Amino acid sequence: MTGEKDLNILLKTMTPALNAGEYVFCQVPDMSAVNPNEVVMLFREQEGITGIMKKEVADSLQFKYLFVAAWITLTVHSSLQAVGLTAAFSKALADAGISCNVVAAYCHDHIFVDKEDGERAMHVLQHLSKNA
Repeated sequence: MTGEKDLNILLKTMTPALNAGEYVFCQVPDMSAVNPNEVVMLFREQEGITGIMKKEVADSLQFKYLFVAAWITLTVHSSLQAVGLTAAFSKALADAGISCNVVAAYCHDHIFVDKEDGERAMHVLQHLSKNA
């Protein structure tokens, strides 16, 4: 299935969903300690490997992190070639004083916000979608 490219359709149908749990971004010092089934994402940077995982997984592995996040998935199937979706929702969140970290995966966009901002971010995104 091909992802949607039309920004107006994407905004109207983005349908944000708040995933249960607390998530962290951490450096992964030892890949052999990581169960791939317990990781949301791994990304190799020049400085090392960043992992996104549930807080309790990082805690059990004694991985260090500085940021505890809520994870919101935009359930619309967005194309990786879509233009403007990230800009639109990140601006709406920024205007509300909410920092976001974004992962664009094959089918969906995923937004990580401070755990304390999860519900408020959902309201901002729902408002954006309703008024698109």
